[in-house]
Amino acid sequence: MTTKKSDRELGMDRSITRRDFLNGVAVGVGGLLAADPLLAELTGEFAPEKTADYYPPVLTGMRGNHDGTFTYAHRLRDGELWDSEGGPVKTGESYDLVVVGGGISGLAAAYFYRKAAGEKARILVLDNHDDFGGHAKRNEFRAGKRLLLSYGGTQSIESPGRYSKVARGLLTELGIETERFYKAYDQKLYSKLGTAAFFDRETFGEDRLVPGLGSTPWPEFLAKSPLSDQVRRDIARVYMEKVDYLPGLSPEQRRAKLSKISYADFLTKVCKVHPEALKFFQSYTNDLFAVGIDAVPALSCYEQGDDYGGYAYAGFSGMNLGDELGKEEPYIFHFPDGNASIARLLVRALVQGAVPGNTMDDVVTARADYSRLDREGNPVRIRLNSTVVHVAHVGAGEVRREVEVAYERDKRLVSVRANHCVLACYNGMIPYVCPELPEKQKEALAYLVKAPLVYTHVAIRNWAAFQKLGIHHIEAPGSYHTYVALDFPVSLGEYRFPSRPEEPMVLFMLRTPCKPGLPQRDQHRAGRAELMRTPFSTFERNIRDQLGRMLGPSGFDSAREIEGVTVNRWAHGYAYGYNSLFDPDWAEGEQPWVVGRKPMGQIAIANSDAGAVAYSDAAIDQAYRAVSELAKPSG
Repeated sequence: MTTKKSDRELGMDRSITRRDFLNGVAVGVGGLLAADPLLAELTGEFAPEKTADYYPPVLTGMRGNHDGTFTYAHRLRDGELWDSEGGPVKTGESYDLVVVGGGISGLAAAYFYRKAAGEKARILVLDNHDDFGGHAKRNEFRAGKRLLLSYGGTQSIESPGRYSKVARGLLTELGIETERFYKAYDQKLYSKLGTAAFFDRETFGEDRLVPGLGSTPWPEFLAKSPLSDQVRRDIARVYMEKVDYLPGLSPEQRRAKLSKISYADFLTKVCKVHPEALKFFQSYTNDLFAVGIDAVPALSCYEQGDDYGGYAYAGFSGMNLGDELGKEEPYIFHFPDGNASIARLLVRALVQGAVPGNTMDDVVTARADYSRLDREGNPVRIRLNSTVVHVAHVGAGEVRREVEVAYERDKRLVSVRANHCVLACYNGMIPYVCPELPEKQKEALAYLVKAPLVYTHVAIRNWAAFQKLGIHHIEAPGSYHTYVALDFPVSLGEYRFPSRPEEPMVLFMLRTPCKPGLPQRDQHRAGRAELMRTPFSTFERNIRDQLGRMLGPSGFDSAREIEGVTVNRWAHGYAYGYNSLFDPDWAEGEQPWVVGRKPMGQIAIANSDAGAVAYSDAAIDQAYRAVSELAKPSG
C-alpha cells in the first residue's frame, strides 16, 4: 500500500482493472492445455492460448512490448549462445513458409504467399508477443457495463487514396471499404470543442490550462499564458506575419537550406524568435517523428502542412518554396481499435474460425478465438509467445533448399523447417537472428534504429470535464505525456462511440522518451533505455498527476474518475526514416533500408523498416515484395 498522502489523493492505492503477468501470459486463467501431442512433449504443455479465457486485448497495465517479449531477444543481443547443449530440439514440423513476426507485414506475407501457392500451402507464423498484430494492437476496457475499444499502436489507414495498387487491393479483398468511414467517423461531435495548451509549472513556472489554441487570435491566446512578453510577441509574429525569411534564394535553394537546419534552428536563427519560445514548440513533432523540433528538418515540418488546426509549424506562410501542398484526405479512416482490425481481418482470412464473422462491421466486436490459431491440421498456424532466435539455411553450397527456424517457447529451444522464410520482425534483430547474412547487409539493418514511444490509454467514467472546458485535445509541451485527447469518434457495426459527455470514454496520451540535443538515432537509443527502466507504477503516477493538474479545476478527480490504464510501451516503435540533418545523401539503391532488405536464398525480409516508412501500407507493400522475391511457391 502506498504511504504518500499525494499518492493516496491521486488514487494510487485504488484498484483499477489490471491483470498479472508471468512472461507476458496472464496468471490465474486456468490450467495450461497442450497444443498438440508432439509440442506438448517438447514444450512441457505450455499452451496458454488454449485456455478458455485467454484474451490479450483485455489485459491492461504494461502492454505493447510487454514483459516476456524481449527476454530471449535481449539475451541473444548480448551474445548468449543457444546451441551450447546440442542445438534446438527438432519438432519434425515442416512448412512451405515460416513467417517470423505476426504484425501486419508478417500476416500480409502469409496472405500473399498462400494466394500464390494455393489454399493447401502450409504456413507457420511465429510471434514473441501474446497477441497477433504487432504494433496494430487492440485495447479493450470495461467501464461499468460498457465496452470501450481503442488502439494500442497503429492508429489509422493514413491517406488511403495514396495507397499502392497492392495495398488498396488487399484492403478490398479483406472487405474494407474506406468510404464507409465518412459516415462511421463522427466529424461533427468535436466541432464545437477546441484545443488547449497546458503550461506545467516545472517548465513554464506555473500550471495553467489555456483553451483556444489555434482558434483564438494569437495575441489574445498568448496573453493568457505564463510566457514572457518577449516570447508572446515572437510567437504571435511568426504565426501572423507573412515574412520571407530567406530572401534572395530560389525555391530550390530555400528547400535545400531548410532540409539541413532543424525546425528549432529555423525559428531561432532564421525567424529570430527568443530561445525561450522553443519550450512552446518543442514537442510539436513528437507524435509524427518521435523526437522534438531540435532533430527534425525545417523542410519536413513545412511539408506536413497545416495538420494541427492552424497552430503548428509557424514561419512558412510568407515563403515561396516552389510548390503548393496538396489537400490531404481527412484523418477519419479509423476503426475503433485502429488498424488492429486490419490484423484481425487478415487472421480471419488465414485461419478458419479464429475471428468469427465476415464483414468490416462485425470484426469490430468479434471476439477472437485464440485456441484456433495453432491447431494441428490447420494449413495456416499462428504460434504466439514464441521468440525466434536463429534462422539459417540447411545444407551447404548451392544445395540449400530448406530453412531451419529455431525459437524459444517457455524456456525451451525448438525448431521447425520450411521451404521459405520471411523475416517480418524488427530489422535491428535480424543480424542476430540470421547471422549468415553478409556483413554489409547486417550493418545496413543495424543502422535503422526504431523510435521508442508510448501510447497510453486511460478509461475514465465520463468526459464531462472536457465538455465543460470546451476542448477535446490538449497539447502539453513540458509534461510527461505531451499530448492528451479524447478518442476518435467512430461507430461501426454494433459498436457505438460514447458521444455523450456523461458516458465513459478512453483518453489517448502520447509520450516519446526522446533526449533533445542528440542526433536522432542516439535519441532513440537513449529513450529506449529509459523506457525499459520505467515501471508501470511510474507511468500510473504521472498519468494521474498530469490529468489531475490539467483537468482538476473543471471537476476531474483522478482518484475517482479513472477506471483502467493501459500503457502500450513500444521500445521499438516507428520505423526509422531518412533524416537530412544526420544521414548521408545515399545513392539510389544504397540506402540502408534497401541494402538491408535484400533476399538471400530462401529467406526474404518484410516489415515497415524495409520501406523506411512507419505506415501500414508500407508494411503491406514490403510483404508483397518479399514474397515476390522468393522462389515461386508451389502448392
